Amino acid sequence: MTESTGGGPHVLLVEDNPGDVRLVEEAFRDGETGARLHAVSDGRAALDVLRGRGEHADAPRPDLVLLDLNLPRVNGEDVLAELKDDPDLRTVPVVVLTSSRDRADVVRAYERHANAYMTKPVDPAEFIESIRAVERFWLGIAEVPDRPD
Repeated sequence: MTESTGGGPHVLLVEDNPGDVRLVEEAFRDGETGARLHAVSDGRAALDVLRGRGEHADAPRPDLVLLDLNLPRVNGEDVLAELKDDPDLRTVPVVVLTSSRDRADVVRAYERHANAYMTKPVDPAEFIESIRAVERFWLGIAEVPDRPD
């Protein structure tokens, strides 16, 4: 798991494309919330972070999850379903961040209780601006439940 510096909210990025990880890191590096970005590259690692298991036992509970659908080991749909089925984690906002424009993927993501679905822009500058908009909204504007004790 890679982690950026900062003292703000914790964001878990679940993304297996190193280029997309770099763009998200760039967006958060200059972001407004001081968010700390944690990145993992597969669904199993994401579930370990979310549940504090194994090498991720000390990982903080994320305040926001950015989740790709097409992941190795455990796909994003299964990660989303497990997260939203867990009473301790279901209030964590999840933004599906994917290259898929397939309407069936959109429907399935919302059926599994994704909080938002975003198709990755191809242009790097647009991609970064979209991530900054997600950060501003979910970490600066939206009201979310407090973390459980």
